[in-house]
Amino acid sequence: MSIRNSTRFRGGDNSEDADVDNIDFTENEEDEEDDVDNGASASANDEIDPLDAFMEGIHEEMKAAPPPKPKEKVERYKDDEDDDHVVSFLKAKKDLGLTLAADALNAGYNSDEEVYAAAKAVDAGMLEFDSDDNPIVVDKRKIEPIQALDHSSIDYEPINKDFYEEVESISRMSEQEALDYRKSLGIRVSGFDVPKAVKTFEDCVFSTQIMSAIKKQAYEKPTTIQCQALAVVLSGRDVIGIAKTGSGKTAAFVLPMIVHIMDQPELQREEGPIGVICAPTRELAHQIFLEAKKFSKAYGLRVSAVYGGMGKHEQLKELKAGCEIVVATPGRLIDMLKMKALTMMRASYLVLDEADRMFDLGFEPQVRSIVGQIRPDRQTLLFSATMPWKVEKLAWEILSDPIRVTVGEAGMANEDITQVVNVIPSDADKLPWLLEKLPGMIDEGDVLVFASKKATVDEIEAQLTLNGFKVAALHGDKDQASRMETLQKFKSGIYHVLVATDVAARGLDIKSLKTVVNYDTAKDMDMHVHRIGRTGRAGDKDGVAYTLVTQREARFAGELINSLVAAGQNVPQELMDLAMKVGRKVEDEVVEIEEYEELILVLVLDLTRNQVGHRLKLHQVERGDQFCENRSNGPIQE
Repeated sequence: MSIRNSTRFRGGDNSEDADVDNIDFTENEEDEEDDVDNGASASANDEIDPLDAFMEGIHEEMKAAPPPKPKEKVERYKDDEDDDHVVSFLKAKKDLGLTLAADALNAGYNSDEEVYAAAKAVDAGMLEFDSDDNPIVVDKRKIEPIQALDHSSIDYEPINKDFYEEVESISRMSEQEALDYRKSLGIRVSGFDVPKAVKTFEDCVFSTQIMSAIKKQAYEKPTTIQCQALAVVLSGRDVIGIAKTGSGKTAAFVLPMIVHIMDQPELQREEGPIGVICAPTRELAHQIFLEAKKFSKAYGLRVSAVYGGMGKHEQLKELKAGCEIVVATPGRLIDMLKMKALTMMRASYLVLDEADRMFDLGFEPQVRSIVGQIRPDRQTLLFSATMPWKVEKLAWEILSDPIRVTVGEAGMANEDITQVVNVIPSDADKLPWLLEKLPGMIDEGDVLVFASKKATVDEIEAQLTLNGFKVAALHGDKDQASRMETLQKFKSGIYHVLVATDVAARGLDIKSLKTVVNYDTAKDMDMHVHRIGRTGRAGDKDGVAYTLVTQREARFAGELINSLVAAGQNVPQELMDLAMKVGRKVEDEVVEIEEYEELILVLVLDLTRNQVGHRLKLHQVERGDQFCENRSNGPIQE
C-alpha cells in the first residue's frame, strides 16, 4: 500500500516539476512585458532602478552564454562524426571478442578458424564480460566442474537393462553363420558374449507402438550399425560404436532408450530425466531432439532440448516440469545442473554422440563431470565416426565391459557415396565450374556447398543469388535463431542450395540432400569424411560428393587418393599426377633425410636402450596396444 501511495506522490511531484520547467518560459514572457513597459515609461521617467539594471544584466548574460561543449568527447570522436556510435561500439565489442577467443584457442583470425574459436568460446562459456561490458576470455580449465556424487551413500532403486530375447530365426544361426553374416555387413566386434546381429526390426521384438513409429518413418530394414547395435543395447550392454557418418546411429540408441524408459517407474514431480544424450553442437543436439520426439510420441514421453543460443529461463521451466529424455550440449547441461533445474538421480541411460567432436571442442572436463552425476550401474553408449586415443581412453574408464562395434574403418568415408574429385587450375575457376554444374545437381536433389572461410561462403551466396538460385548461407557469425531458421527452410525446400562452413559438417540429417560440393578442401581427412557424410544417409546410395582441388591444395591430394581407394572409388589420373608432383617437390628433402637415417638409428640405439624401451612401454600403456603395434613386431633390431 505504501509503495502505491509513494508512486502516486512521485507522480504529483512530476506534474509539479512540469510546471517548474515552464517557469523560465513564463519569466521570459514577463521580462518581455517589462521591457515593453519600461520602453513606454522611458520617456516619462529616464531614471533606472540600479537593482533592476543589475538583474537585467544577469539575464542578458545567461541568454547570451552558449551551452558548455564536451571538448574531449568532440575531439575523441571527431573522425567518426558520420558513424552511429551504438553500432560502432557493438561492432568493436564483437571484433574484440572474436580476437580474444581466437587468440585463446590458437586459431587464425579472419578465417573459418575464427568461427570455430568464437563458437567454442561462447558455447563452452569461455567468453564473458567484465564490469565495463568488455568481452574477456575465461580459461575453461579454471571453470569449476560439478563435484561427483558419492554414489556409495545413495540407495538407488534396482533397474533392469536386459530386454532382448532372440527370435527363433536368429537363435538357429550357428556361430559360423553369425560370423559370416557380420562379415557380409562389414561389421567387426570385440568383447565377450556378443549377441548375434539381427536382420529385421521384427527380430528386436519391439512393441506395436514403436513398430508403428518405425514404419511411419519409412524405415524398411535396419542399417548396418543398427543390425548389431540394437541387439547389443537391448541386451543391456555398454557399447562403443564406430561407424561412418550417416549410418543411422541415432535410431540405434533412441529406440532401445524408449524401451529402457518404459520399464522404469513413472517419474514423480521434479524427477527426471531417465535418458540423457550429450552432443557436441547445437545443430546435432537439435537433430537428435527431433528424432527422439518422433519415436517417443507414441508413449507420450517428454523430450527436452538443452543447448546454448536458447533462453535459459524457458529451458529451466521445461526441465522443472519434468521430462524423460534430455538432449543437451555439455556446457548448457552443466549450467542447468548448477541451477538445480534437473537432477540425475533417476538417470540410468547415457549416450555420448560424436564423442571425438566433443573432445575437439574441449568438452572432456564437462563430459567427465556429467558422468560423475549418474549412477555407476547405468547403461552407457559412446558413438562416433572416428576414435582418437583420448576418446578410447575415456571409453574404457566410464564404460563397463563394453562391446565394441565397428562398421568399416574408423574415419573411413561412406562407401554408399559416389566421390568425384576434380582438379581445377586455380581458385578463380571454381565458381564458373559450380555455376555450370549446379542446375544438374539441383535436378537430383538439394545441394550443400562447403567453403573454408565465412567470407567465401558469403561471396558464393551472393553470386548464386545473382544467377537466380534459391540459396542460403550458414556460418558461425550467424546467430542461433538465424541458423535454425536457415536449416528449417533448407529442409522444407524453400532453399535448394546451402553454402556453409564446417559448422554444418557434423550430425545434420537432411534426407533431400543428394549432393555435397567441397568448394574448398577440408582442413583434415576426418572433417572431409564428415562433410561428404551429409549425403548418402542411412543407406541411401544416391549421394554424390564433389571435391575441387587446385595446385594450392595439392597437399591434400595424397590423403584423398587413400580415401578413394579405401572406399572403392575411382581415382582420376589428374589427381594422381598432382600427388606425384607434390612428391617430387619434396624428393630432395627426403633423400637428405635418408642419408642421416642410419646414423640417427645407431645413435638412438646406443643412447640408453633401456630408457627407449621403457618409454615405448609407457606409451603402450597410456595409448593402448594399437599405438605401438605398427612400430615394431618384436624387440628392436640393430
